[in-house]
Amino acid sequence: MKNALTLITSLLLAPLAMLHAADALQSERSAAMTTCLSGFNWDRVPLYIHFGKRTSDLTDAEIVFIANHSRLVTLEKSHGVAVHGSTEKGIADTGRRLKRHNPDVKVLFYFNAFINWPGYDAFKTYRPQWTLRGANGKVITHPSGTPRPDPSNAEFREWWSEVVAAAHRDAPLDGVFVDALPQALSPAIARQVGDAKARAVVQGLRNMIALTKRKLGPNRLIIANGLRTTDFREILDWEGIDLVMVEHFGSFGTAAAADIKADLDSIALAAAKGKSVILKGWPDFNWLDKEITKRPYAELLQLARERLTFPLACFLIGARPGSYFCYSWGYTDRMGSLESYPEFDRPLGPPKADAVWQGLTATREFTHASVWVDLTTKQARIDWR
Repeated sequence: MKNALTLITSLLLAPLAMLHAADALQSERSAAMTTCLSGFNWDRVPLYIHFGKRTSDLTDAEIVFIANHSRLVTLEKSHGVAVHGSTEKGIADTGRRLKRHNPDVKVLFYFNAFINWPGYDAFKTYRPQWTLRGANGKVITHPSGTPRPDPSNAEFREWWSEVVAAAHRDAPLDGVFVDALPQALSPAIARQVGDAKARAVVQGLRNMIALTKRKLGPNRLIIANGLRTTDFREILDWEGIDLVMVEHFGSFGTAAAADIKADLDSIALAAAKGKSVILKGWPDFNWLDKEITKRPYAELLQLARERLTFPLACFLIGARPGSYFCYSWGYTDRMGSLESYPEFDRPLGPPKADAVWQGLTATREFTHASVWVDLTTKQARIDWR
């Protein structure tokens, strides 16, 4: 009887085991595809550059720098607006210039999914009825006063996805950075529009991203912003997303050791789901710190260089194939994105194994570097060789 029960149990569990194995295989394939599409490799620290230059065109020297230092670049809202008249035209022009210098660099369009930032030609066809409103009919806005769209509206989803698709028809672009997803998942939205409407907004965003991915095709990337400690991890299950950004790593109220560890754990969690993570590091200050940013640019850059070790070491501890590191104190060309950091030019090579953790202290060996980090004291060391 015991043997019979064992046989029956194994037969019942076999399909479940096969399903888990198939899911794991699919995750591995998805991660491999993302790694291939993004041009990821371990030769040096895999860098992601995210910025916009609004007042003038990039110089030839800046184009060369970007194309030579990163395989993955997002051009922000209002990039090139002063020169070209719209974000679409500014991104398109820079995309063409980058591709002429390095055809392998991946250039992404920026479009916010939950804030109607101006500066896009596309808003000439935007309809007022697509704007999100509360139960009282009042327009829901971002804290800046900028209106939010209503992704639960199918016409808006079609319009938004078509804006992204059209940008790719007009320029040699490789995907889109979808911003502000956490703002839609925030409890504050439910308080403003009600629980049912808030759920419809989130479902609408899921549908919109999946629709956009179908229009872009499998050979283009969607990066979503983002994760924050253990919050918003549900977007790792959303269809169409290839990479997810941890934007507030070690900053903006997430500097506690437990928060940093949670963000590093998210890299592994994402990998298990076939997605990759971009870790956005900060030099312990950002563009909102008005007092420190009054200092001369050269002084801010020196501080950024001095404070790079800890966030970079954390990234190296958690990095998986397809992971990228982004470092600056903001999102314009004058906030450290287009500067050289000696660590980024050193040979790295692949990791020899996963990190070894003892409590909140970790070590990891790469071909050309040994990494040690203590999340509690925020001390770190990278020994390059």
